[in-house]
Amino acid sequence: MKAKKLSGFLLVVFILYCGFSYAAQETRALRFPAIYNNQIVFSYAGDLYTVPSTGGVARKLTSHEGFEIFARFSPDGKNIAFTGEYDGNREVYLLPANGGVPKRLTYTTSLSRDDVSDRMGPNNIVMGWKHDNKHIVFRSRMREWNDFNGQLYFASVDGETPVQLPLPRGGFCSFSPDDKKLAYNRIFREFRTWKRYRGGMADDIWIYDFDTKKIQNITDNPAQDIIPMWSGDKIYFLSDRDDNKKMNLYVYDMATKETRKLTNFTEFDIKFPSLGSKALVFENGGYIYRFGLTEEQAVKVPIVIANDMVSGRDKIVNVMDNITNYEIAPDGKRALFGARGEIFTVPAKHGNTRNLTNTSGFHERNSKWSPDGKWIAYISDASGANEIYIMPQDGADKPQQITKDADTYKYQIYWSSDSKKLLWSDKKLRLNYVDIETKKTVEVARAKAWEIGQYAWSPDSMWIAYAKPEAEAMTKVYLYSLQAKKTYEVTDGWYSSNSPSFSSDGKFLFFVSDRDFNPIYSRTEFNHAYLAMSRVYLVTLSADEKSPFEPISDEVELAKEVSEETGKSGSKLAPDKKDNLQEKEVQVKVDADGLKERIVGLPIETAYYYSVTSVGDKI
Repeated sequence: MKAKKLSGFLLVVFILYCGFSYAAQETRALRFPAIYNNQIVFSYAGDLYTVPSTGGVARKLTSHEGFEIFARFSPDGKNIAFTGEYDGNREVYLLPANGGVPKRLTYTTSLSRDDVSDRMGPNNIVMGWKHDNKHIVFRSRMREWNDFNGQLYFASVDGETPVQLPLPRGGFCSFSPDDKKLAYNRIFREFRTWKRYRGGMADDIWIYDFDTKKIQNITDNPAQDIIPMWSGDKIYFLSDRDDNKKMNLYVYDMATKETRKLTNFTEFDIKFPSLGSKALVFENGGYIYRFGLTEEQAVKVPIVIANDMVSGRDKIVNVMDNITNYEIAPDGKRALFGARGEIFTVPAKHGNTRNLTNTSGFHERNSKWSPDGKWIAYISDASGANEIYIMPQDGADKPQQITKDADTYKYQIYWSSDSKKLLWSDKKLRLNYVDIETKKTVEVARAKAWEIGQYAWSPDSMWIAYAKPEAEAMTKVYLYSLQAKKTYEVTDGWYSSNSPSFSSDGKFLFFVSDRDFNPIYSRTEFNHAYLAMSRVYLVTLSADEKSPFEPISDEVELAKEVSEETGKSGSKLAPDKKDNLQEKEVQVKVDADGLKERIVGLPIETAYYYSVTSVGDKI
């Protein structure tokens, strides 16, 4: 009896433990943290949360459907300033640190590039506070036409008209303890996707003296030095100047003018740090870390979001507005659509719509119908990487994985005309094809300057045409022979050429090239511009094939004697008879010698042409 009670008790403990473990799962994708003493505020799924600096279950402060980001504690810890979307556009708001009703502090117009996800970042971003607890500094583009630039403004907690700081432009910033100086970035580019950037827009940290009106550069490094945070006689900041070129935390000593590296993250960059009186906090790999200013050690803060996760619940979604690709089946009876990470076929008239993949946990894209109508090919991350799959067009059988060991992002796939091979390019600047039977991948080409984005199969599936960006010339068009495994140059590097496409009969290769230079001149300045430069060109692939635009000349036809026996001189057929010739399969013949000399421009006006396609004797 005792044994039964003990086993029952242990079972209850086990169930409770499992439930607690599930509920206490550590949350990731935590953003824009700030700290005051023992309290951290951060953004998650567009709302603000607060949590003890040692971690735990976070408490939700906001619940509006718009984004609330870049929360910053006032120096006394009583209020939180943040950028919110309560009334449509991005504005500065004030919220009691323990929660309450947000108060709007700024009123500006919406910009054309004013979204949270924009690469220039949202507008009216809260940067920090003055130490008087009355003024919030924020970056705004309210008077700036250039999306790259913005100015720094003061917003008063009383809602007064914002006042611009005496700087022509600015980004992340931090005031000195006496508010007489400002450490700041001139440029705001932290929302850009550029990594390891070393160009002219790489930030430095400058100090502006409000009394002397002078500025001083304290970093002067080719790397990115961003987000200064002033504490006492030290300025903390992020830089990717190390060997790994990852954003890590550094400190600049105002007295010794020395810079030290404080962290050594090698996998992910540190993002969006914020300073408190005794510690600073930052993002890394989706987690929040606390860095003590005295002990100089970074500690991950374990945070749990325990809400209903309503945005992640299963639901029926109308994907009509989320279509990413579409095409018609070879026989025209169904249409193929890619939408919201799923693949659908839709009947032309009768039947049901089929979700061929129906995998809410994976993302399928770039679906293509095979020319023989049997297969649907697509790219999926079901394996954890971008791989190519095929499946029967009716969804009657499981998908087959065609590629493996993916090492980068794949772009659009195209079927060969015989439905036996698939062609694609990738983010590593390669062009590849794979045989769906052998699953063997062949590298066709590899660029150096940029990704290969335009490529096409020949009608006999034995040739590939592609446009490759060149490092020291304009984009060129090439031909690749699958049989010979050789590459042939079709155009030279003097003119940019792109959009290669074979004619349906395999006799010609069409492409677009910028070869017309007809400048127009400004009426107010001595400048000129080249607008319409493109024309469609063709090259006869075989040396025996005549140009369809060769000169025509009217000549006198002489009467010929017609044999009564044959009906025509030298012919065995009567004049009203025709050869009963059957259509033959297309076989593309390429004479590599003299390809460039056989280029002919189509007699059309110059314009901006792209996506050239041949159908029969028309393009």
